[in-house]
Amino acid sequence: MDRSQTKELIENVMKELKERGEFLPLDSSKEREKVLESAGEILKTTDKIIKSYIRVSREGGAIERIPAYRVQHNNISGFYKGGIRFSEDVSESEVENLAILMTLKNALHGLPFGGAKGGVDIDPRNYTERELNLISKKYVQRFALNLGPTQDIPAPDLGTDERIIDWMVGEYKTIHPGQAYSGSFTGKSVENSGAQGRRESTGIGTFLSYLYILNEWFPQQKQRSKSKTEARHLQWDTLEKLHTKFNEADPIDVAVQGFGNVGGVAALEAYSSSAAKHRVTAVSDQFVTLVNHNGLNVEKLTAYTQKNKRLPITKEQLLDWKIEADIKSPVDIIQMDTDVMIFAAIADQVTKENMKDIKADILVEGANAPVSVEADLYLQDQGKIIIPDILANAGGVHVSYLEWKQSRVTEMYSKEEILQEMGIQMKDTLKRVYDEYFLSKEHTMRFTCYSLALRRLTSLLHKHGKLF
Repeated sequence: MDRSQTKELIENVMKELKERGEFLPLDSSKEREKVLESAGEILKTTDKIIKSYIRVSREGGAIERIPAYRVQHNNISGFYKGGIRFSEDVSESEVENLAILMTLKNALHGLPFGGAKGGVDIDPRNYTERELNLISKKYVQRFALNLGPTQDIPAPDLGTDERIIDWMVGEYKTIHPGQAYSGSFTGKSVENSGAQGRRESTGIGTFLSYLYILNEWFPQQKQRSKSKTEARHLQWDTLEKLHTKFNEADPIDVAVQGFGNVGGVAALEAYSSSAAKHRVTAVSDQFVTLVNHNGLNVEKLTAYTQKNKRLPITKEQLLDWKIEADIKSPVDIIQMDTDVMIFAAIADQVTKENMKDIKADILVEGANAPVSVEADLYLQDQGKIIIPDILANAGGVHVSYLEWKQSRVTEMYSKEEILQEMGIQMKDTLKRVYDEYFLSKEHTMRFTCYSLALRRLTSLLHKHGKLF
């Protein structure tokens, strides 16, 4: 989904909320319509878009000026919050779209943050460590007036990591001597007051969003009246089929597109899950898809990628590490015959061009916007379940909240405490979404998530007196 599609979906949700008289009842229907129109207009637009050019001297002596962005969409529910990505696909429209999604994600999950996003238009693999250090510090210098623990709190994203965030924290501290700086960024290293488990949290949460519906939510619903499932009988049949595999100890096949911090962790969660038997049959990165229908050794693949920063791409590399797999093209994974497909790479992977080739029963969006609006609707009509990004990949921002919180109470939480709290918070949101989605007939799960988020945001705008 691009920016225009996101805004169109917000419009459609707000139109439906106008027709639902039970939401935000006011004395006058005319006043209510005006209030909801005002809320829609506010939430479709962005508070602030800041663009700058970072001047970088390269190792070879050349000077580059690189576009950099910080977009602050809305802060009615709390301080702006969102990652910074280093990617050659960064653009103003992409960063604004991601900032809007952050507002919706934080509102959906009940976190005390608004939405923001940042980006630098580079491929970080083409820059030395010194150059990346300079880019990181220059980014903070350019946007220092708009960042801070009680204003806008960035985190790592695509192409960035705790090392880069640590550099940014150091620069923020230099610019603001004597001020609180620990909570200015999240995703820091543990030694730099970061939260334990932050790196793995998005991948763990992504896998949890699928596991919870099959292992906890569905069995509980089966004990209730079957009539409650008639609205989604095709999706209910999908869950019934996969849950039967659970009961018969028949492994559930999982494929994972993207083998970085999100996909690699999600694959490892599936591989080592004690709640149910899974078989990871395919994984991919931008260079290769590896397939083994009897199950890949994810532990060995994880060890290989930690050392080599990518999956093995030759038979010799596989033999050296005693990994059994067939080598295929990176795009082959999308059409893989599997029960569950986890998308943890980039946007726009399933579109109207290839949606009829999708064989997976459950699609989980660990990445942002990998499934288009048209594909979402089509696949739902086929009985497939699509768990959208703002629901599935929120583990990182849950742990970011706990990291920000520990900086304010000056108390460190253990990894077990962090991940346990994240799981409790995510399950609460997952239950609310699944309960509402499976009782409706016409909307996608993405629409349901947007509706829950926009109801919270609209209520806050109204309570704050912003809709006159």
